[in-house]
Amino acid sequence: MLRTATVLAATAFLSACSGGKDHILPQGGPSMQEVYAAHFARTRQFDTEGARARIGGRSPGAEDDSLAGWTRAAHTEIESIFPRLPNPDLVMYVFPHLSAEGHPVPGYATTFPLYESVQYALPGEAEGR
Repeated sequence: MLRTATVLAATAFLSACSGGKDHILPQGGPSMQEVYAAHFARTRQFDTEGARARIGGRSPGAEDDSLAGWTRAAHTEIESIFPRLPNPDLVMYVFPHLSAEGHPVPGYATTFPLYESVQYALPGEAEGR
């Protein structure tokens, strides 16, 4: 009984894998490069139309319509709302010494931050900076 069940299970498993790549991955249709090109063309068209609507019909990137001071980006938003607190570097001098194996090690200087992690100010805490 167990032997029959094992043979039937193995047969079912192996027959499921015999479909071939054309059955699993149908051939034809656009290539990946064509799919990417179409996606990015639609994305650029949407971004350009959205930008024109926000700017009031003007074309973005025009020389006389510089909006560099008025645009917002995630990076500038984060830096202005949550400024980084100062984390000074400490310099430590290691005197010449012998290693554990008895080899001479020359003196050297190394730096490391005072605090282990980067600290950020909460909104309104760093107004005077």
